[in-house]
Amino acid sequence: MELQEAITLISGQPACRPSAGTWADIGCGSGLFTFALAHLLPAGSSIYAIDKMPVKLGPHPDPQRIPIITQQLDIEKKDPDIKGLQGIMMANSLHYVADKATLLQRLTRLLPPSGQFIIVEYDTSAANPWVPFPVRFEALKHLFRLAGWTQTEKLGERPSRYRSGNMYAALISA
Repeated sequence: MELQEAITLISGQPACRPSAGTWADIGCGSGLFTFALAHLLPAGSSIYAIDKMPVKLGPHPDPQRIPIITQQLDIEKKDPDIKGLQGIMMANSLHYVADKATLLQRLTRLLPPSGQFIIVEYDTSAANPWVPFPVRFEALKHLFRLAGWTQTEKLGERPSRYRSGNMYAALISA
C-alpha cells in the first residue's frame, strides 16, 4: 500500500477526523500508517510509533512536521508510559492479539473520556499465519462496546491485496 492509499483509508469524513494531541501508533511496523496519521493531525500534535521490534520508520513525507517518537515495547506485556495521550491507532496489529478484550480495557485506561482509537483491520473471520486472530468490523464494534466505547464509525474500506474480502478503518470514540 502506498502512503496516499493509507491516508485515504483512515481519513473518513471531516467530522470523523482524529483529534489533535498526542497519539500512539501501536504496532507501527515501517510507519506507513504513522505517517498517514501525521498527514491528518493538526500542527502541534505528536505521535509515538511503538512496535515490539526495533522501530525503523520508512522514508515517508510528513508535510505537517508532526514529531514522531519511536519506542520499542511489547504492548501485550507493558503499557506505554505516555502522558496526555489523546488517541491510539492500531493498523494491522490488533489481529496479532489473542485476548483483545483485556488489551482494549488496559489501553482504554490510558485515554481521557474524549480519547479516540483508529483501528485498521481485515473484515474476515478466517485466520491465517499473517492474520492469526482476525476481527470483523461487527466484532470490533462489540469489543469496543464492552470496553465502554459508544461510537464506532467506519472511516474507509478497500479490497485486500492479499486475500479475499476487504480491509477497513474505524474511528472509535465515546
